[in-house]
Amino acid sequence: MQPNFWIWLVFLSLCQAGFTVGEGPGENLPADLRQILDKLLDGKYIEGTIEALEYLRDNSVTKYYADMLRYLHSKESSLHTLQNSFSNYFREIVLQPRQLATDLQQMDTSTFLLSIKYFYSGKIIEVGATAFTTIDFGHIKKQIMQIPGGNRSLFETSWQKCLPLISSSWCLELLIMELRMSSAIYLQPEMIVNMPKDLQEETFKNITIVFKELYDKMTARTQRAIYEWMRQSLQQSYKPPGASGRESWITAENLWFLGRYIVHLPLEEIQKISLNEIRLFINYDNATKQLDSVYDITPATAKAFQERIDASGFDMANTSTVYRLGLLVCFFDNVQELDAGEARSLLHQMIKCNRLKGFQVAVRKLKSQLLELVLKNQTLNETLDSISDTIAGLSFTQLESLSTQAVRSAISVLRTVTGWTKSQMIILVDKFIGDNKQLSLFNISQLGELVLGVSADVFYNTSVDDLTQAVKGTLSDHAAKLSAAQRLAVVTKIVETRDISSVLDLLNGSFLKELPLSSLLKAKNYNITQLDHKGFRRSQALFLYNVVSDEKPVYEIISFGELVKGLTCERIESLDNTMFLTVAELLESNLNLLSSHQLNCLAWKYQQEMPKMMPPLLLATLPIAVLENAAQSVCRPLLFSLGRAELPLIIPDSTKRNEVIRRALQCLNYTLQDEYDVDILGRMICNLSPQIIKTNISLKALTEAFMQFRSCRNLSNDQKIEVRNKIREYYGNPIAWEPELIQDLGPLVALLLKEDLTILAEKCSVLYTPPSHCFKSQCGSEFRSADMSSPFCLPADCHGVRAPSFDHILKLADANAYWSVQELNCMSIQTFVKSVELLGALKSFNMIQLTALKDKAKMAWGPVESWKKYQVVALGRIALALSESEIKELELGSINTITVLSQQTEWTPMQARSILEGFLQDSGLTVDTMKGWDLVGSGTLLCAMNDHEVSSLSAATYSAAAARIGEIACKVEVLQELLKKARNGFGNVDDWCNFILQEVGTIAAGMSKEEIRILNDDLMPYFQPAAIAALPSEVFKEFSPKQLENLGPENAAAVTESQKAALSPEQISSLQAAMDGAGLVEMLTSASPVIDSEFVQLFMVEIASYFGLPIPSCILLPEDQLTDEDHCSNAQRLSIVTI
Repeated sequence: MQPNFWIWLVFLSLCQAGFTVGEGPGENLPADLRQILDKLLDGKYIEGTIEALEYLRDNSVTKYYADMLRYLHSKESSLHTLQNSFSNYFREIVLQPRQLATDLQQMDTSTFLLSIKYFYSGKIIEVGATAFTTIDFGHIKKQIMQIPGGNRSLFETSWQKCLPLISSSWCLELLIMELRMSSAIYLQPEMIVNMPKDLQEETFKNITIVFKELYDKMTARTQRAIYEWMRQSLQQSYKPPGASGRESWITAENLWFLGRYIVHLPLEEIQKISLNEIRLFINYDNATKQLDSVYDITPATAKAFQERIDASGFDMANTSTVYRLGLLVCFFDNVQELDAGEARSLLHQMIKCNRLKGFQVAVRKLKSQLLELVLKNQTLNETLDSISDTIAGLSFTQLESLSTQAVRSAISVLRTVTGWTKSQMIILVDKFIGDNKQLSLFNISQLGELVLGVSADVFYNTSVDDLTQAVKGTLSDHAAKLSAAQRLAVVTKIVETRDISSVLDLLNGSFLKELPLSSLLKAKNYNITQLDHKGFRRSQALFLYNVVSDEKPVYEIISFGELVKGLTCERIESLDNTMFLTVAELLESNLNLLSSHQLNCLAWKYQQEMPKMMPPLLLATLPIAVLENAAQSVCRPLLFSLGRAELPLIIPDSTKRNEVIRRALQCLNYTLQDEYDVDILGRMICNLSPQIIKTNISLKALTEAFMQFRSCRNLSNDQKIEVRNKIREYYGNPIAWEPELIQDLGPLVALLLKEDLTILAEKCSVLYTPPSHCFKSQCGSEFRSADMSSPFCLPADCHGVRAPSFDHILKLADANAYWSVQELNCMSIQTFVKSVELLGALKSFNMIQLTALKDKAKMAWGPVESWKKYQVVALGRIALALSESEIKELELGSINTITVLSQQTEWTPMQARSILEGFLQDSGLTVDTMKGWDLVGSGTLLCAMNDHEVSSLSAATYSAAAARIGEIACKVEVLQELLKKARNGFGNVDDWCNFILQEVGTIAAGMSKEEIRILNDDLMPYFQPAAIAALPSEVFKEFSPKQLENLGPENAAAVTESQKAALSPEQISSLQAAMDGAGLVEMLTSASPVIDSEFVQLFMVEIASYFGLPIPSCILLPEDQLTDEDHCSNAQRLSIVTI
């Protein structure tokens, strides 16, 4: 907030040179004017300024200038003191939302409302006949809104001040505006409790409209509290028509009025609704829309409504009634009464059930029952286009039974279905294509999301004209979900027939990132407008930046989005002061695109050129000593920046990261006092030490802290223990917890002890979040005590064993890892076939469990040699249990199958070798005829190649796949052979540029000692971290201290302990400098970053600029850079402020 915002400073400055202090201070001042000055002197700066603005609207103060100065002096104040106070207060208040809230709360309501009106007006108010100064309320609003907690301070203060006056139009408008601006995320249940229950009808209607609009943004407890308030208000206003007063307050109109809050109606209340009222409600035109939106309804509530609707005379099987039921149809309870046509109609309505926030197991079961009804008198081929998204639940056998004609006829329906698995897509695409192994543009558009099941080879065989059009439409829509092999096949085909300039113009997003560097190298110039806001790999950006930099200025290049990834340290350091000032703001808005190395370079540039303007986030990339010595004023801006950042990406070294976090927490005295501190801390809450969690989070901060902890993905065991203890301490015994609390805690429920989870097991059925939250890591034995289905007919040794059912596999998610081998062996064939892809996706099964599931697959599908490619794809991790001999019997001719298998990283060398050999044999390929997408799809399986096979690879094919091959980590012998291919494609290592080193990735770890020694120091940051980690220790130690110093923070953090052990003390010191961010520039000790501004300096510069006066160097230069001659004389200062 600019100090010259405050009008009184300007007016008082005008009279500083021309008036002297006389007697009788304040005697001639009007009472209102004196009161304003008193408030300013008492530190009530906002209140005083707002009242001053109001006073100036109707009054002139020119004749009171001298009296105002005398009054200031009589209060033992001065213009200089007041100026400093103003400056300090408004510089700090925008960084202290808690203090802002306190100051606003201390105002009387009328002044507060006046202040808020000015604030939200966004106006720029000019003051004085010559528009001598302005107040930019839009700028002030922007500053407060941008800081963590700023929105909260305004929301909570407005709620406190305006709730008692909610019936007034301005207060109602303010609360509605604050609710919408904050998305009601700060609305707490206790705030709802105090809302008046006798509001005027119009006020009640307007505020509830907003509550319904923001329903999904609120916590479950807040939703429940609003329902209770609405219920009490509606009950209070309800006048029963009869004398008994026993009629239910739930009329048709009240049901409609409740909107989505009807899901909170107790079952006993629903059962009391009069049949006439429920009939009226269902007949409302808006009832269907309302019931379509109750995504969080429970089966019990839905069935209670169905019973009343049925009892009111509606035919529940009638198509018209089914249409009106909205999401109630997801829990339809009279399947046995339906015929095939009615079942089909109900299935069509159940498409919307995917939007439910839970209970998908029950929905799937109902769809399966309805499908059985539909298929009683018709074949699947005949009904395929009329059974809605139930198709996604069809088994492999059912999908295999479909004819090509049936699939083609129903493709318009199939393409819209969500939830297809990869294996199902493969079956359907093969059926759709038939014997014709080519696709047209029309075919691709017909397939929609099913294009994910198209083989890379089929894409390559498609005409280039059709592919060119498809990448602008259907393929572009699904590009991110296509495999890298599929995308590269498309790009390869296009590149073969078009020049690179037109390819760059055509491709975007995920497709453009597959464009090989070797293709880019063929052209020497580009129209930079083609590159506007496209996504690039870093190697692509480095090359393209290099190409266009000769013709375009830095500012223009980095304005084109991701090209900023190609900005090197050398280019940053070469910017002169003027150019750096020009690009600084643009760079600051793109910090998220920069690597930790680039951020570090940029930080040093700021440190050298203009330390006071350094973005706080960059300060964290400098050596920790610089941060320790930074001015105290950097504290809160640093907290705000770190709280929003992904710290591991900015500070890769964990030791330094912990030091930065420690320094940031020091700004909060290592304590979270309330929700404002939690707002400020942001994502850093995930980095709090167990001790701080245990002792330094106040009760007032805990509710918000729990909400933040929910998003922490990598809490340590000690952190989890302390969070669990805090939950127990704050909320008490889980036996008393309401379902809404369980829902709000979400994944944190998984941290509870077994005995607490046992208590909650019964409550899980009412959660809207997946019940697996109740059964992760701690619940191994508890989930088996759930009410499971009766055992199937199984072998004798399964007697008494509770075998997994499909329903429970769906419900338990990750907790399926706790099934014993015996229980998995006793699973029915039907259950396995239905759940194979769910079980195959689980990361936590051990090899014994996987072997049991593999054996179950043999029972279900027959011997391994009879398995189809889609079945192999469906296995997921289960395939890891296959022996080498079993792998050799698999159908492995499709690169799509190999792509899926290569995603598993736990293959033994022999298994990987068997898969690779199986692919080459079944596809009819040899190593030298493999295409780029074959290499990309093979992924880590390439590590199983021998020296002869690697040497047989085509150099062009390697170059096309170089970026993806550079992501895999093989043993060093394979990397050395692959490096020979890199030399063939890109030249000798000593001729490589930064973009080539970045492109080859881990293959650079195959370099010899001699090649390491001759590498240019400036290339060091362009190794990929995985390549650094893969270098053998005996090779790594050949880096010189200067090379190690230039590694950059990310690469330095990737160095392994064994590599460090091989280094000399001097090398270790250089490596540490790189990790600290000190490797690029000598640490400057003469100037520490200070993120603030001096009031007098800004004030004088602004006035001088306005009147066209010369600005002396004494004003422009920092105090510590002035020579004796530079210091301003009083005459110089007065020449600026005197008018």
